[in-house]
This record gives sequence, structure tokens and C-alpha cells, in this order.
Amino acid sequence: MDRTRLIFVGIMLTTAVLVLGLVGYQLFSNSDGGSSSSEAEPTSIPRNSVLVTLASSNTKESWLDQITAQFNAEGHATEAGNTIIVEVSHVTSGGSMNAILDGSSQPTAWSPGDQSWVDQANDAWEISHNKPIASQPCQPTIYAPLGFVMWRPMAETLGWPNEPIGWDTIVSLAADPNGWASYGRPEWGEFRFGHTHPAYANSGLLSMTSFVYGIAGQNLTAADIYSEPVQTAMAELEQNTSKYGRQAPALLELMAGEGPSYLHAAAVPEADTVRFNVERGDELTFPLAFIFPSGGTIWADHPYCVLDNAEWVTPEQAEAANIFLDYLLDRDQQEAAIDNYLRPLNSSIPLHAPLDLANGTDPNANPQTIPALPSPTTEISNAVIDIFKLNKRKATIMIVLDVSGSMEGDKIRTARDATVEFLGRLDPNDEVGLMIFSDAPTLLSEPTRTGDVVEGMKQRVSGLLADGNTALYEAVCDAAKAITKLQDEDMANGESRLYGIVLLSDGEDTVGNVTENQMFATCLPANAEADGIKIYPIAFGEGADTNVLTRMANVSAGRMFTADPASISNIYISISAEQ
Repeated sequence: MDRTRLIFVGIMLTTAVLVLGLVGYQLFSNSDGGSSSSEAEPTSIPRNSVLVTLASSNTKESWLDQITAQFNAEGHATEAGNTIIVEVSHVTSGGSMNAILDGSSQPTAWSPGDQSWVDQANDAWEISHNKPIASQPCQPTIYAPLGFVMWRPMAETLGWPNEPIGWDTIVSLAADPNGWASYGRPEWGEFRFGHTHPAYANSGLLSMTSFVYGIAGQNLTAADIYSEPVQTAMAELEQNTSKYGRQAPALLELMAGEGPSYLHAAAVPEADTVRFNVERGDELTFPLAFIFPSGGTIWADHPYCVLDNAEWVTPEQAEAANIFLDYLLDRDQQEAAIDNYLRPLNSSIPLHAPLDLANGTDPNANPQTIPALPSPTTEISNAVIDIFKLNKRKATIMIVLDVSGSMEGDKIRTARDATVEFLGRLDPNDEVGLMIFSDAPTLLSEPTRTGDVVEGMKQRVSGLLADGNTALYEAVCDAAKAITKLQDEDMANGESRLYGIVLLSDGEDTVGNVTENQMFATCLPANAEADGIKIYPIAFGEGADTNVLTRMANVSAGRMFTADPASISNIYISISAEQ
């Protein structure tokens, strides 16, 4: 398969997960790519040096960047006298695990958000290599407790910081049709909540696990997670969740950008909440408050694993990685964690600003006052992810494909192949429709239950040809009208779904009966809504009108992606759990 075809196949498959949010890491062994946009190829190092590459979950990014620069400047060396150079890439926990297991990422050391990811990685590595990937237990580095971020006036309405607020409060408020009116604030409307995807994000897995513990208790088995009380509670939460994401900071970005009317609360780490208050306070409509769940939370301790059983790690690299670990655990570096919104492992180190009430968190909270819940085992993690998928809101999606003349050749071939492959991955109970456009848009299939139409749609897609002009604006309007009609019907029937339009185009609008201004004025929302129709444009090649595509994404709270060989792996990361 040539490079162009690989790009389009990757785009279509990952976009499927973006809109549906249903395909977990089992379907994409490297769907997450393992990194964020900050990951780069290791640099060349001087002679008499040893390079340590560390893949670290992004919650501790600012702390590790500071400490790494300091460590490298001090010139630490191995026993052989070689200078140690540490390079850090900031990643998602689930994505980096998948990338390490499939060999596409080969760091010397790995620091996910929680021990549960380590257990999963060791179990998988042991199956294929008859040993864990790390020969020694992974050591904790800092605490980054999980909880809820909420606009401070809303949190105070619930009694923060003095009254207990737990998952039961969140579920009850989310499911209450009266919303905030039940708390005397009808002007805030229905409660809107978001969280990250548990198959990819540490905050998502740990938040959903603590939620399950609250329903079923801590001493539970995987079988207990499938019990009726847990399934019922999970369904009640998920059917009233307005937004998913790959990373907690992305949810906070949405809250900051769209304001309190978009999302009211989200499950995130304490560190991200405080950081937004301190660094982005001028952009926030109100300050944010971090809420420790009253029933307990997982005090994520971000273990540091030296991957010395991996064939790509030399003994000297393992030695150097352990030297850097010891440095991280020194008191000076642990004290520096506080300035970077993290909590030191050593409880004798006193907390101070920015970890205080003025910046939105309770400095008196600790694993004794807020019970420390156990990290999930591999079996528990898999079960939590599974029931999340079973109970997550199903999706209705319209695929809109550019089949104009500029798509002729490799582009249309890869688009056909990718769409067929994409259709094979959909949940049977999702709804999918297909529209193409060149001189004019043509609706090939109304959104219909996937299980009923998938085989016929695959055959239809396989015969698509490229020719003609590009009626981009008209196609977007037709797709938006079709999805809006279905959304109205679903709402009338009391059905709660996610709605999205996936738009693939390689050019600008050249023909049609709709102008750009007309499209934005009459077909697209004036303001983004958490439960509204989201548009995910993918600009393929330099000819695409990225300005207009970006604006489409912004007004709908979707995202615009540009595709080229250098960015395709990051697209996998970014879109796998967006909606």
C-alpha cells in the first residue's frame, strides 16, 4: 500500500473512533500513537554520552521539563563515566502503553499515570516474552489525585469546599431533568458533564474505576462490574455525559474557550485544574474549583518504570534511567513538584501555593481524609472499559466524501478502501449515512442502523469514482440538515445520541447553490453546544481550504485535522476518543 493510501486509511479509521467513541485499544493496537504533539525523534548525542528517553504521562509535563533541564545541565554520569542525557516525551497513558507493546515506541523508561497501566503492559509483555517488560517494581514519583473540576460558583452551590460531593451527586444532577433548578439556580439549565475516554486516558480510566468502586465497593471482582447495579449506574451517567476527550487538558480548554454554558464539570486531575486557574485565569469566565470525591479517589502516583527487559534498552541506559529516578525522588525535586501543581510523595513536605483554596483546591485533603482507592487490576481495568463501551451513548454519523476530479487516482482509491474498512468497525447499533459531492451533493444512504446496511454500503463505496467540481458548502448544508432532522426526531422520542459529520475534502468550494456566508448563517450553529452536531473536517493536501474548514469545526465544537505523512500518527492520537 503506497504512502497516500496509508494516510487516507489511517484518517478514516481513526475518525470512526473520534465520532463514535466506541472502539477501544483492542481495535487499535497503536490508535493513540503513544505520544502527544510534543514527542520528537531522539536527537543526536555527543560522544561519551548515554541517552535516556522517557515517555511520561502529560499531567506532570511542566515538572519533568523543569527537572530534566536541570538534570542535564548538571552533567550526571554513569559508572563508566558517560554523561547522561534525558529526553522526555509527554504522552497519554493508554496510547503510550499500546505503542510500547507494538514496538512503535521504544523508550528507555516509561511513567504512565497509574500502576494499572503498568500491570496491563507487564501482563501483555509476559504473554509474548515470558517476562514482564520491567524487571523491577516501578517506583511512584508524585501524587496527582483525580476528582472533578467545576466552575466555582456552581461548586459553591453544591456546598464546596465544606460539604461532601461525590459521584452520587454528579450522577443525580446529570440525570435530573430540572438540572440546576433543583439547587435554586434554574438559569444554569441542565447539568453538563464530561470525562476522558478510559481506554486511552489515565484520568478516564481512574475516574470510571473510582465511580465503579463507589457503586460496587472496593473488594470487587471483574464479574461484579457487570452486575445490574453497576450497569444501571454507568448507563445513567453515560447517557447524560455531554463530552468525551482524549486528554483532560482538552476538556479544560473547551471549558475555557466555550464558557460555563458548554460544560459545567469534568473528571480531571487536580493538577490540571489548578494550572488553569493560575496560568489561564484571565481567560476564564469564573474561577475553577477542584472537588475531591467524598467517597474516595485514586491518588495517581505516576510510577516510573525502567524497561530493562526490552531488547532496545542497554544495561547502561537502564543504569542511567535509575540515576534519573533517584534524582526525581530527592527532596528538592519533590518540593519543586508543588510549584508545578503536583503533590510530593513525602507527606512531611508542607504544601503551599499554588495548592491552596485561593487557586481552587483543598490543601488539607490527603489519602487519610479522602480515602485512597486501590488502582485497578488488569481484569478490573478491562471490565471498566467494557461496561463504559456498552453503556456509552451511541452515535449517528454522516460520512461526507469529496469525489471531485482532484480526488482522482490514489486519493479516491484510498478513500474507498478506508471507508470500507471504517464501516467494518462500526457498532451495529450506531447509525451511519453516506454522502458524496462533486458538482453537487448526492445522498447515497440515509443514516441507518449500521448492522442493517453495512455490507451493502461497503459495495456502494467500492464503486465510487472521482470527477467534476467541488460543491463543498452545499454538501455541508445538506449533511447538517439531514443530521438535524434525525436529532429532532430522536429528541422527540426521548433518545440520547451523539451526532457528528465527518468531512473529507482536498480542495476549496468551486461550484454549488450555497455561498460560504449562507452556509455559516443558515446551516451551522451560531454557538457550539455540548450536545449539538459536531463537524470534523479533514483537510487532505495543500489545496484544502483550511480556514473555512477550521471555522466549521470551531462553530460546532468539533476539530479540524490536516493530514500529511508527518502528522498522521498524531491524528491517531488526537481523534481516537474525542467525542
